[in-house]
Amino acid sequence: MMHIAQKNILLVLFVLNTALTSLLRVIGNPLVMDPNSICRRTRPLLGRHADLCQSQPEIIQEVAKGARLGMRECQHQFQNNRWNCTSKSRNLAKILQQDIRETAFMYAITAAGIMHAVTQACSQGELPQCGCVTLQGSTKSHLAETYNQTSPARYGRWEWGGCGDDADFGYEKSFLFMDAMKRKSKNDIRTLIDRHNNEAGRQAVRIQMRAECKCHGLSGSCTLHSCWSKMPLFRQVGDHIMQKFYTAVQVMGGNDGKSLVSVDLDTPALDANGLIYSAESPDFCKPNQRTGAEGTQGRVCNSTETGPGGCDTLCCGRGFAEYNVEYEENCLCQFHWCCVVQCQRCSVRKDVTVCL
Repeated sequence: MMHIAQKNILLVLFVLNTALTSLLRVIGNPLVMDPNSICRRTRPLLGRHADLCQSQPEIIQEVAKGARLGMRECQHQFQNNRWNCTSKSRNLAKILQQDIRETAFMYAITAAGIMHAVTQACSQGELPQCGCVTLQGSTKSHLAETYNQTSPARYGRWEWGGCGDDADFGYEKSFLFMDAMKRKSKNDIRTLIDRHNNEAGRQAVRIQMRAECKCHGLSGSCTLHSCWSKMPLFRQVGDHIMQKFYTAVQVMGGNDGKSLVSVDLDTPALDANGLIYSAESPDFCKPNQRTGAEGTQGRVCNSTETGPGGCDTLCCGRGFAEYNVEYEENCLCQFHWCCVVQCQRCSVRKDVTVCL
């Protein structure tokens, strides 16, 4: 039986994702993007969360956006890797059943995506449950310290105002859908790892929150700044989590059965903002139904690169071949007032290199 953690993330990634409804066969029949239908059909997995879905369907819409945001970012970050964040249902399900680095990234980027999408919806006035906020507590102190360190002294005094992003509300909904749905009594290694990586994803958003300010004063004197909290671009969040992917720490269960420790005894205490995993990843070079690897045959590569995306790395030593391909693309586009862009279709020939 599929582990409850894999069911949860598959539910978030697929049940709430209209663009990938065909992938829902991993956990059951495909569901349409209708909040009431989602709540009704997923009650065995979500329990009390189904009631939330029915009473606040607009939240589910934003959770769905966050899941899609995380998937797109995953595919961007891994586009030059042997594993390219596949969207094929069977293979992705196999990946999620393993506790490897790639799975750690998937959990973190999904949790971050949900937090980011819900928070953004609050600031744009799309959710009745939340809106702009006035900063309080530790978040306010952190942003104030950051702003004081980076802003020129000539800007003079400043105070909080404007429309601040309600990251706490986004955090709460991400936690609800990624963590709280797991059984509280579960303290097995996999659940502990998943919760850790979920939190690392949410912290990747929080860490990069910044103060955005507007200048006030007579004749541009800028005697006063009004500042508000602003989320980072999600690409910055993805870049941050990708760095954590490369420095992820392998862990095992502690002697008490309720904690995690690094496999490498020389590694210091686990970083709450870092990614962790317990099993080594497959090489992803050849198709493997057991691990979900699709192989790299036919992947486009760069023959002049030596790192990720380079043919030597991506093709796993099997070699590569160059082809000249012809395709059509939009060209000679013109903007016509108002407001239409008209393009012609041009034939383009291009040399591409693919793995054998």
